[in-house]
Amino acid sequence: MLKAKDGDFFISDWLRNRNTVEFLGIWERIYNSDFNYGEYAIIRNQAGLNNYKISVKEWTAKTNVIGLKAKAGIYGGTYAHKDIAFEFGMWISAEFKIYLIKEFQRLKENEY
Repeated sequence: MLKAKDGDFFISDWLRNRNTVEFLGIWERIYNSDFNYGEYAIIRNQAGLNNYKISVKEWTAKTNVIGLKAKAGIYGGTYAHKDIAFEFGMWISAEFKIYLIKEFQRLKENEY
């Protein structure tokens, strides 16, 4: 996603956002019984501060998350569950967010 988007966006910038941290915490609470709430609370309290920054590797190591993974090596990169990937996509592109909302509305209208 980052390669397709113009501009300098970094996952660590997204992770420092308080709304992102809260979203990820709720997602992990729903899907991950081994989520480390103590470390999450510390991170949540620091999120949004000017001097706060965390990498995906730090986030996963401290909180035992399952929704995000960082892999090193030739096939490395950052991988996310599709729910989290959608959230990230909406953060880097308002246009993507609008198309996602429109598609959801279209699908709901088709159900009726």
